Amino acid sequence: MRRFSDEDLSGAEFRECDLSEARLVGVVMQDAVIDGLVTNLVVNGVEVTAYVEEVLDQRHPVRLLIRSDDPDDLRRGARQLRADWAATVARVRQTPGVEHATVDDEWSTVQTLRHLVFVHDSWFRRCCLGSSEPFTPMGLGIEDVPDREAQGLDPTADPTLGEVVAVRDEQAAELEQWLESVTADRLAAPAPIPDDDRWPPYARGRSVAQCLRTVLTEEHEHHRFCVRDLDLVEASAAQ
Repeated sequence: MRRFSDEDLSGAEFRECDLSEARLVGVVMQDAVIDGLVTNLVVNGVEVTAYVEEVLDQRHPVRLLIRSDDPDDLRRGARQLRADWAATVARVRQTPGVEHATVDDEWSTVQTLRHLVFVHDSWFRRCCLGSSEPFTPMGLGIEDVPDREAQGLDPTADPTLGEVVAVRDEQAAELEQWLESVTADRLAAPAPIPDDDRWPPYARGRSVAQCLRTVLTEEHEHHRFCVRDLDLVEASAAQ
């Protein structure tokens, strides 16, 4: 364990760091932003995670749908997420070039959509359908994904917004068609992940519902991030 004592970390940025079981004692934390997988967070003796989750559920009711085990709720959630993204893509198209804008080293809109192409291929096609087909070349995986080219990804890909949206529309139609007939028993069954070492290796042993929920959660969270950054880009341009 690393120990920081009497250090000035003002303005520091921790990106893709594991801070599990971290203890911040006697600290000054003003105007701080915490964004990530946060559970069991205690602030000045008060566990605040439940409150944060409640507020997020109020702001984004689709979260309740995608956490449900009811196929009807999951169908409604998937349709809502698709509508949310359609509205955001329409917003982006009103300002040509903004799809490539980035904020604080986050992904641009195009990069975010390319990542969701990869999420669909890996967590839905592979984990829910059992597909062993190569991933869509334009998909954008995270840095932890090994042997990207061997899995079908093209690191030189530079698709336009229209090209990415076209693939996304095909994937959304595929997901919705599958959801139309999926049952609670099918969702509760073990995910039919092919027996190889392709991404995501840690999905093995999960249920179909857990893998599907990863897809829907990624859709929601990245949409939230995308809208957040578009707001910042537009606010900066207006100044």
